[in-house]
Amino acid sequence: MSSADWKNYEPVLIPNVKDIHKIDVYIKNGGYSALKSVLTDKKKWADSKSVVDEVKAANIRGRGGAGFNAGLKWSFMPPADGGPRYLACNGDESEPGTFKDRKIFEYNPHVFIEGALIAAYAMQITAIYVYIRGEYLAYIKMMEKAIQDAYDKGMIGKNIFGSDYSVDFHVTYGAGAYICGEETSMLESLEGKRGYPRVKPPFPAQKGLWGRPTTINNIETLAHVPSVINRGASWFSSIGAENHPGPILYGISGHVNRPGVYELPSGIPILDLINDVAGGMKNGKKLKAVIPGGSSTPVLRADQLEGITMDSESLRTAGTMLGTAGMVVMDEDTDMVDMLWRITHFYHHESCGQCTPCREGTGWLEKIMLKIKNGNGEVKDLDLLLDITTQMEGRTICALADAAAWPVRHTITRFRDEFEARCKKSAHAVV
Repeated sequence: MSSADWKNYEPVLIPNVKDIHKIDVYIKNGGYSALKSVLTDKKKWADSKSVVDEVKAANIRGRGGAGFNAGLKWSFMPPADGGPRYLACNGDESEPGTFKDRKIFEYNPHVFIEGALIAAYAMQITAIYVYIRGEYLAYIKMMEKAIQDAYDKGMIGKNIFGSDYSVDFHVTYGAGAYICGEETSMLESLEGKRGYPRVKPPFPAQKGLWGRPTTINNIETLAHVPSVINRGASWFSSIGAENHPGPILYGISGHVNRPGVYELPSGIPILDLINDVAGGMKNGKKLKAVIPGGSSTPVLRADQLEGITMDSESLRTAGTMLGTAGMVVMDEDTDMVDMLWRITHFYHHESCGQCTPCREGTGWLEKIMLKIKNGNGEVKDLDLLLDITTQMEGRTICALADAAAWPVRHTITRFRDEFEARCKKSAHAVV
């Protein structure tokens, strides 16, 4: 299905099935058939490697922001040596503008659980951990119930479907730190430590949880796995954009008439998502700007959006990224200075402080932005901000410094006149 046919798309992650969150309803609608297939149908799935190969061929690009081929990541796991091996499922979802994983927790948790179990079998994992942000307490309770129901039905535990494969599944509460969305920081938190990112190498596949091989996947990424097993890699890769295929959960927020989470093919024109899917701009206002994939992705002006589609390649040509596909839509009344100050405040607050360029850089970004916001800024402050971003990007253990730098650099560059107007009074006083 091409992106142009998105109006005919039938959702698979969040299907229009009443009570699909209940395990009996999920099973009645074909749930856990993919897991049963990989464990028992040896004619179709000769071994666990054949499952990895199928997922790799589907090119499920990670839905957590990085966009890396999930099957290729699975293939990095070393051969089993008889010791414990782990799958860590990242449900931290703490970036402003991103709220799609909780849709899975609430409406169809078993599609994620089944996907995680298939992934675990494919990599010969001995235990699965799902890490969910602590503020998602209601969704944590939903996941705990769903996992217990799966245990009760024999979908998790010893000798699943009579096979020789066994695995355990655990839910872990996050502690309210954005930094724990970074994969190695999440591993530290899972081990009961402070959420500091680890220096890589070694990578988690070699030395992850408790020093053992570990793979980290996003919730939505794993939720795609059952449909790939049931329908085949070619089905998945035929949906949406060729270079970034498959369905995507688009989280649309901001000044639109119908904000929410929508499951549709990748590669949909941004303007279609705003005008058709989300019902257009609220109160008839004009579109001013869009953050396409969570607060860390560079903002686009309205006049940059024509012909741009929601896939990695198209957005890269426009000077931004797909990220988590969490779109924030802003109307003509949006104050870009206030918007950017809020973002700098967030990243300064959430920096773990381990790396000097991030700890100091995020602080200076917020301080200078506050100065500009309050009308005390000078035009030269804008160039100082841009200079600081160059001292932050690519100089830290994890990408939080980059995530803080990109919005500052691109918002000032693309809306410079608005920032200069806020600084003009002070600039004239200096002259």
